Amino acid sequence: MTQQPPGPGTKTTRTSTTMGRAVSNTLKGSAGNLVEWYDVYVYSVFASYFESQFFSEDEANSTLYVWAIFAVTFIMRPIGSWFFGRFADRHGRRLSLSVSVSLMAACSLLVAVSPTANTIGVGAVVLLVFARLVQGFATGGEYGTSATYMSETALPGRRGFLSSFNYVTLVGGHVLAQLTLMIMVLTMSHDQIQTWGWRVAFAIGAVGALVVLWIRRTMDESLQTSTLQAVKAGESEQSGSMKELLLNQWRPLLLCFLVTAGGTLAFYVYSVTGPNIVKSLFADGDVVASTLINFLALTFLMLLQPLGGYISDKVGRKALLVFFGVGGVAYTWFLLTYLPKQSSPVSAFLILAVGFVILTGYTSINAVVKAELFPTHIRALGVGFGYALANSAFGGTAPLMYEAATGADRMPLFIAVATAIIAVSLLVYIFALKNKSPNWLDDEHKMRG
Repeated sequence: MTQQPPGPGTKTTRTSTTMGRAVSNTLKGSAGNLVEWYDVYVYSVFASYFESQFFSEDEANSTLYVWAIFAVTFIMRPIGSWFFGRFADRHGRRLSLSVSVSLMAACSLLVAVSPTANTIGVGAVVLLVFARLVQGFATGGEYGTSATYMSETALPGRRGFLSSFNYVTLVGGHVLAQLTLMIMVLTMSHDQIQTWGWRVAFAIGAVGALVVLWIRRTMDESLQTSTLQAVKAGESEQSGSMKELLLNQWRPLLLCFLVTAGGTLAFYVYSVTGPNIVKSLFADGDVVASTLINFLALTFLMLLQPLGGYISDKVGRKALLVFFGVGGVAYTWFLLTYLPKQSSPVSAFLILAVGFVILTGYTSINAVVKAELFPTHIRALGVGFGYALANSAFGGTAPLMYEAATGADRMPLFIAVATAIIAVSLLVYIFALKNKSPNWLDDEHKMRG
């Protein structure tokens, strides 16, 4: 007989009791996030260097194929979010996070030592696709579980600030990838980076995971021991259940998807496609300048996240999401139209920086906004699966669609579609969300009532 999820009077998560403990758990939880997202973005940052190693130099569509591989890995994210979300809801957040980062690192090591197309032909592409698919699977589990963990262990009234470190480390992974490239550009020739430097970049991610596994040994588990014991005894079969999510929690799941759609598309357009545009602007000239612009702009985005989280604790989450939505609708056309026309490093940086200020309205609080939608027994699965579906449909495909639109001279169509998707999310922010209303993280008893 299936037991209902814990009712009023039952505490199911362990919130940190002091700011010091909350900060400690946040740092330990986000360390793996940093490594995993470094492994994700080292691919996009070094793509122009290693594509010739996996595809023939005579292949005219090699760049498109490289970004198609980047996009196809997002197919695995919903599967990973289902597996790791269920695992985290039933066996704990800490163990789930450790397993996902281990998988990510193993695949980075595989890419680092993969033979080239000159050695094994099409087998090189097969290995690359396999590694990226498994990484997509692991990333699908990392986001939902880490967003849930950092939201649960944060202090009430400080959840926005502390959970913002989910995106501090997510963007930080991209910053580290850019820093790695910048060091190589300053110390190595283009041919050296193209021949073996990119392998070192992937190997760094694999080594970083070993450090994270050691750090995570002492992080607290955010689920109560009694909750985990109930699952182990078969007394809480609804924990991490896809049936429970689709039948009884479909409304917050749909809301999670719609909240994410415009935000994840803007994130990949602004923070992945934007830096790639900057890189192409200076490809035939000052490569150091383009790398420095991207590094500084992404560092700026990273540092903005705690500020956005702090503001949300004061004024509510909805205000920041509406700010992002309005800004995204108004600015996406400008970014994609005028950034490719820049010749000055300063103007290119400023265009990216303004976009990142707008983007922070979403990125800094999206983890806690989604965690607040779901009860504890289904939270990691709900957050991860809702995010992964939207991320796969609108986020990971954005760089590929941009490349395709550029090649087909259809940029106005791409801009129109991107703006429309952000506009849909804006309507959801305005009409479906309430500001500072009771939520499942802070008011579980009231929500059950």
